[in-house]
Amino acid sequence: MVLARVAGTVVATRKEPRLEGLTLLLLERLDPATMAGKGEYLVAMDSVGAGVGEVVFYVAGSSARMTAATEGKPSDAAIIAIVDAVELDGALVYRKDVA
Repeated sequence: MVLARVAGTVVATRKEPRLEGLTLLLLERLDPATMAGKGEYLVAMDSVGAGVGEVVFYVAGSSARMTAATEGKPSDAAIIAIVDAVELDGALVYRKDVA
């Protein structure tokens, strides 16, 4: 699993029919020590209802096709969790804002 922040959405009106109905999100990988973006981006299928600005875990490769939403789909990256908090060496480095 890799830590990332949802940076935006990706819209593709013409796509493989098995992708119909799936949300595509633009992710930026994060440094877990600082929670700063690394400037490395990728597109992932959303299987958990994540939104822009949220911190998520994503998986890549064959693991990306193991969720209920992505099974049998041509996917190389899938969001599998929305992160509530990150603790590193006993210190809280991230906590999701609950509004």
